[in-house]
Amino acid sequence: MDAVLVRQGSPTLQGLKTGSLFVCQPASQQDMTALFRRWNGLLRDKGLRVIPLKCGKRGVLCYLYRPAQLKNELTRPAVFGLLQETGYDRPASALTRLRRRVNESPEFPHEIGLFLGYPPEDVRGFITHRAKEFCYAGCWKVYGDPEKAKRRFSRFKECTARCCRDFANGKALEELAVKSEE
Repeated sequence: MDAVLVRQGSPTLQGLKTGSLFVCQPASQQDMTALFRRWNGLLRDKGLRVIPLKCGKRGVLCYLYRPAQLKNELTRPAVFGLLQETGYDRPASALTRLRRRVNESPEFPHEIGLFLGYPPEDVRGFITHRAKEFCYAGCWKVYGDPEKAKRRFSRFKECTARCCRDFANGKALEELAVKSEE
């Protein structure tokens, strides 16, 4: 399952992105608990954390993120203002609220893009335009600056290819993760 984390979370492992989502399929609750404990043990010193957001029939929706970076993002006025519009009351409790929304909302909560490091103008555009009328699509639908987004998407793609290659060649998960600069 480490390969899935590397393939889907390389930009976060490398510090290019606040967070990443991916699905894993542990055989049992016990295996899932052991997996998250192991991942967090390996990545904690690098400033990373992995938590389950939702358990379902298709597997476990996992959130790999950098807590310090997330805290900084969520306190930015443009980001927290948008979160307040969608019912969030404090940056400190935002992740708890997101987890509840992922599990209880009939529709996937689109503000999740803010937890992944997407630009707030793109998240707002996605919500407002209901995923239509975007100016570019890559890792997400872009409503703001397409050229800036293309450069970021290119960096993410290069990072993922490099990390997947290094992992396939024997580099350990914790070696692929860069330490947060705090």
